Amino acid sequence: MKGERIAQLELLLRSHPEGIRRAEIARRLGVHRSTISRYVEDLGKHIDIYEENNLIKLRESDSESSPMELSVYESLAFNMGAEALASTEEFANPHLASALRKLAMNMRTYAPKISESALRIAEQVDKAIQENRSAVDKHNQVLEVLIDCWISGRLARICTDIPDNEEIEIAPYFIGFKEDTEGRRPITVTGRLRHTKDIITLDISSITSASMLDETYTIPDNLKPFSHKEAESYDAIDMIPLTLRIKEKSALNSFSTLVHGKPMLSRLEDGSYICRFEAENSIELMLRIIQCGRSVKVIEPESYRDKLVDMLSGILEMYR
Repeated sequence: MKGERIAQLELLLRSHPEGIRRAEIARRLGVHRSTISRYVEDLGKHIDIYEENNLIKLRESDSESSPMELSVYESLAFNMGAEALASTEEFANPHLASALRKLAMNMRTYAPKISESALRIAEQVDKAIQENRSAVDKHNQVLEVLIDCWISGRLARICTDIPDNEEIEIAPYFIGFKEDTEGRRPITVTGRLRHTKDIITLDISSITSASMLDETYTIPDNLKPFSHKEAESYDAIDMIPLTLRIKEKSALNSFSTLVHGKPMLSRLEDGSYICRFEAENSIELMLRIIQCGRSVKVIEPESYRDKLVDMLSGILEMYR
């Protein structure tokens, strides 16, 4: 875990050449501020780090600060890739234009024609941004938050326009292109729904807002390629009407694979919810409630709550 945090610290410093404060590093890494000094000291054994005006910075070596030179073949391949990106409306963002200009400046001496072409593409990207400023700004804002969450290992809370501005919490695993059923290749985010093992992929253009949460996550080392299975349909033998108090709306994801009716939510003044729905009366339901920990409390029926308490008490007694 410590090695992972140090790697995340290096990524943060490389993506913030202007420097970043210790408190912000601690917030992004999800650790106490007092531990940041140890991380900085450990990372400083491998790369040159210094502090200036309360900002932790990464000092580039001579080899890192010298212009990067590509071969003519690499330069042309880059240029063609840039044209493909520029033709993708969803990827018309100022970061692409900025990166194109930086690389074009490095290619001026050994590939001037390709450099000029890259600069023209950057101008095209800027023009596309100006023509659709509001949509680009919203898309880019969501993308930046998800990238920050991915780099920092933080959960993201997002709202999607399908269906009905639904709010969910997700641990971002991958961000990139994914071909859909219509042959489009939109920018998507793939990750795990909070409180579940379910992996979903969302088109970023369908996300209306995104924010970073304090909770951290890690991507499993044994993560396998994602597969989507259709849920089995069957008749529940027994259904039970449940009334739950839910601190976090995303906790409902825990019940996604169970047979249940439509949840009816009412929000309380403290931001929590009262949720009513019918669910299959099975041991799996009880395990899902336990899985939610303090996020979910059974209100009714009392008989089911008593049954849950008896089960928990029996487990505790077994370990005493």
